[in-house]
Amino acid sequence: MTDLKTALAAEARAAGFAAMGVCRPDAIPQAADRLAAFVEQGRHGQMQWMAERMAWRGNPAALWPEARSVVMLAEPYTPAQDPLEALTHRDRAAISVYAQNRDYHDIVKKRLKRVGRWLLEQRPEHAIKVFVDTAPVMEKPLAQAAGLGWQGKHTNLLSRDLGNWFFLGAIFTTVELAPDPPEAEHCGSCTACLDICPTRAFPAPFQLDARRCISYLTIEHKGPVDPALRDGLGNRIYGCDDCLAVCPWNKFATEARELRYAARPEFLCAPLETLAMLDDAEFRAMFSGSPIKRIGRDRFVRNVLYAIGNSGEARLCAVAQRLLDDPDAAVADAAAWAMEKLRCA
Repeated sequence: MTDLKTALAAEARAAGFAAMGVCRPDAIPQAADRLAAFVEQGRHGQMQWMAERMAWRGNPAALWPEARSVVMLAEPYTPAQDPLEALTHRDRAAISVYAQNRDYHDIVKKRLKRVGRWLLEQRPEHAIKVFVDTAPVMEKPLAQAAGLGWQGKHTNLLSRDLGNWFFLGAIFTTVELAPDPPEAEHCGSCTACLDICPTRAFPAPFQLDARRCISYLTIEHKGPVDPALRDGLGNRIYGCDDCLAVCPWNKFATEARELRYAARPEFLCAPLETLAMLDDAEFRAMFSGSPIKRIGRDRFVRNVLYAIGNSGEARLCAVAQRLLDDPDAAVADAAAWAMEKLRCA
């Protein structure tokens, strides 16, 4: 078992992963109660799928009862430059680092399948299932149970070796592999991630209210955003990296090896006026292969108009005015708000 696990870790590194850990499917018994409390308090917002699949999400052993091991893998996407710098260019768009190029779901899944196929070649009588953020799997608690890191006060996974710029993937398998010891929490008294949040999305350390989180508001939330939260969005039009970017553990962040995670030039500080005027076909063409594509043109332009309103640039009034009669009600509402915020004549 030990030799197989060592060889599997070597195969994972060869496939592009920076770290691997193993836990049992029943290694996160506390997750179900934490998830239930999160949903009961309504902190999941419009993400109804979290409530609908709580039984599987809170208990990985129920997702696939035959599984005996969960192999958790980490792949870095560390940015080449400080993402907070983009926030200073208020007339341009700030896009979350993970979405500045190709969709990580496709890339990580291919790597997982490669590692999984290798495992099956060694144990052909067994089976695997691979997951990347799209199934009812709580990757972060499993990764902590597998020793890859710990969930920080911002609820994201942190690693003493990788910082917090990395994707997670999971391989469930019927193969028995020796589990790794879980990682302990090492945040100490630091509250940098909590203090920087523009919308105060953390009710307490290690707790998140998604309804106030900029990533949720710009990606998952349908319809108009609460006007009380719009100022806090700044020029962030897809996701937010603030709490990740200020973490001191990033001094240990591993450089990203995958070139398809490097930012596309047209995604870095793109002019808001250009993005606001994209029609559906232009939006789909520009963001083909990007995770941004899934939110659709309407929600995207809604976000851009909030950024225009926050820009302080009166010259952008003309852009907002052109969208006052947009067929999408949330876009039209955002255009009116932007004009009011900019005090357009």
